[in-house]
Formats: sequence, structure tokens, C-alpha cells
Amino acid sequence: MAAGGHERFRERARDLGLEIRSQRFPDGTRTAVDAAAAVGCEVGQIVKSLVFVVDGDPVLALTSGANRVDTRRLAAALGGDAARKADADEVRAATGYAIGGTPPVAHDQPLRTVVDPALLDFDEVWAAAGTPQDVFPVAPDRLVELTGAEVVDVTERG
Repeated sequence: MAAGGHERFRERARDLGLEIRSQRFPDGTRTAVDAAAAVGCEVGQIVKSLVFVVDGDPVLALTSGANRVDTRRLAAALGGDAARKADADEVRAATGYAIGGTPPVAHDQPLRTVVDPALLDFDEVWAAAGTPQDVFPVAPDRLVELTGAEVVDVTERG
């Protein structure tokens, strides 16, 4: 399934006009820290593609690897009452990909998306490419454009 997810992602991304220069890391890039170490970048440059359920609807939060989503802030930003992290089955149903390999674009269905403004501090960020072993670089403004995302800070305050 791992290769299938990556190939499906590459094809769908190409259909969106996004040519993927992915890199494979056999030891995996399941966490932002793992991904940053493998790629050789800052943890903040890693895009966490996280699916949440807000008032019953799946939404995608593209968050800097250095930050955590505050579900109360997420729900409020999207005009909802409650948000929770989606479970593995809900993630796969909404995106077509497994947790840990969920890319920021090219899902099974359109998802309302928010982007962490911290990602815009970088010229290039790295995101999952359909599997926990594959990642690709992309300009954060291109992610905003491709996803039609709202740039809104829904992260926890430290």
C-alpha cells in the first residue's frame, strides 16, 4: 500500500499542476522531528497535515511541525462549536491516506483547510507525499494557493 499511496499522490498532484520532487526515507518520517532530521531542515519547516472533525465535518489543518493545534481555537476559527482530532478511519475516509503519510493536497474529497501562518516564515517547507516514508518540498504560498486554505493561527499558546 505504501508505494500505491505515493504514486496516487504524485498523479493527483500532477493533475493539480504540482510536480513533486519527493524523497524517500526508509526509516520513516512519521513525526515532525523524524522528518526534520531526515530532510536536514528545521522542525518548523515540516508540514503536519492533520485531519480534525469540526461539528461533524472533516477539516484539514496544515500546521508547522513546531506547533500543536488548539481544538478550541480551530473550532472558533471555522465557526464551529467543537473540534476533535479525527481517528485513523476518519482520516483515511476523508483523504484516502493513512495517518503519518497524509499529504497536504490531492485528497479523495475537497477539505476545508487552514494553514498555520508560521509556515509562511519559510521559503520552502516539507510535507508527506502519500506515505510515512515519502516527503516533498513546496513553497508555503503554493500550498495556500492549491488548497484554497485560510491562513489562520489555530495553534496552542505557550
